[in-house]
Amino acid sequence: MSRHRPILLFGRSGQIGDALYERLAARHDVVAPDRASVDLNSETAVREAVSQHQPWLVLNAAAYTAVDAAESDEAAAHRVNAVAPGAMAAAAHAIGAAIVHFSTDYVFDGTSATPYVESDAPAPLGAYGRTKLAGERAVRQSGAPHLIFRASWVYAPRGRNFLLAILRRARETGQLRVVGDQTGAPTSAAAIAAAVVTILERTASPNDISAHSGVYHMTARGSTTWFDFARAILDGAGVGANVESISTHEFGAAAARPRYSLLDNTKLQTTFGLELPDWRVQLADVLRELGLAAT
Repeated sequence: MSRHRPILLFGRSGQIGDALYERLAARHDVVAPDRASVDLNSETAVREAVSQHQPWLVLNAAAYTAVDAAESDEAAAHRVNAVAPGAMAAAAHAIGAAIVHFSTDYVFDGTSATPYVESDAPAPLGAYGRTKLAGERAVRQSGAPHLIFRASWVYAPRGRNFLLAILRRARETGQLRVVGDQTGAPTSAAAIAAAVVTILERTASPNDISAHSGVYHMTARGSTTWFDFARAILDGAGVGANVESISTHEFGAAAARPRYSLLDNTKLQTTFGLELPDWRVQLADVLRELGLAAT
């Protein structure tokens, strides 16, 4: 990687941002301002941060991820998920830097019968997906060398996520009702960060990234449902609970979710020679980090 200019990381406190910082900071000059330092709602503040730090690479792991809340405040989601990434990318382009940005399976409507490829037409069902898609487009149109990684069902040992919520509710109540008719690939933030760092070691300049600019799917191998993922979490952690499968309709969330959100990772494999581990392997790794792996 470039030895003379830093990496500027937005979203250090998030799941992917935390995992990236952990892997990059020991070996590289990483600047990671928090939201108190850079207001992601302010396009001017975002551009000024890029101009101030003069990075060779912007890593944007920041996002408005409150899927249901976005339905009633799409403007707030749009500022963080679309306007801010566009400002980062435009500012990066102005100083000859590249940008890595993260997106989501929620840009698709879930009506496919086979895993989505990058060229499939997006059709987001809700505000979160719409704003994330707008962010992708803003980054792509900025002129900056870019890598956009679409992930799915992200979780980690820290933060707010499905795995930690399942463990907490199982301990508190012993009774869980989990959606069983949505299919996807749970992907750990650690696996995503490890893959991204490997890619950055191979594309160590904006010119290298420019040669591979585009959208890539980056998810775990295999597939499952939220219900079966919950059961695997509890079994792997040795936590007992009664888990009932319910429908998306019964769950009654404010935002519609794609029923099928598997992403095809062939482009990632072909371009960078990388394949993330199976979701079960990633789950076991995270449970071990939490000290919860059942013996």
